[in-house]
Amino acid sequence: MRSQVAGRQHPDAAHEHRLGHSGFRFVAGIDEVGRGPLAGPVTAAAVVMPEIIPPEWFGLIRDSKQMSPAQRAFAYEQIGRHAGAVGVGSSTSIEIDSIGIVPATRLAMTRAIDDLLVAPDQLLIDAVFLPDVSVSQTPIIKGDTISISIAAASIVAKVTRDRLMAESYESRYPGYGFARNKGYGTAEHLEALRKLGPCLIHRHSFAPVPSAAAVRSAI
Repeated sequence: MRSQVAGRQHPDAAHEHRLGHSGFRFVAGIDEVGRGPLAGPVTAAAVVMPEIIPPEWFGLIRDSKQMSPAQRAFAYEQIGRHAGAVGVGSSTSIEIDSIGIVPATRLAMTRAIDDLLVAPDQLLIDAVFLPDVSVSQTPIIKGDTISISIAAASIVAKVTRDRLMAESYESRYPGYGFARNKGYGTAEHLEALRKLGPCLIHRHSFAPVPSAAAVRSAI
């Protein structure tokens, strides 16, 4: 049974334990963030749980969307310190525009798997199947609320992408508020897009970026 804290259901290691008992040694949970923003990459992470999961992880590791930035930062450090392996991969805005967001998401996940220091023999993925990956895999709907390794991957992906947007792209492309909106279509971001037009990391295949680009080119 999944643990509950403050009325919320938290992910457990039932899938990971069952696969371990079936002979799988390196089970990697995979998740992504950044499908919806108007700017920046889609980022995925792959996390192999430690052989013995620290008890405090149950309740600490959960869907990144349910956590505060401080909670995610703390969990991120714990995952990096104790996980069996962690891999991260991204697809750029150019790749998203070129091949579409779903193939770009799969590409980012594949890159995250390739970034692992151990080769996984089973994948647990949040609602996605990777047809070009030969490793045995199980897509799980809302996996970040069910599987602790997928939840851990969601945290790593979220913290990695948020830091990129806030620490790198905020200074490189000032005026859009990337430190606050992380590329999502907030009122502040949309207003900046109308005034400044798109920058190099905007996704031109996502409305309203094309209309903003057209307005700027007409000026």
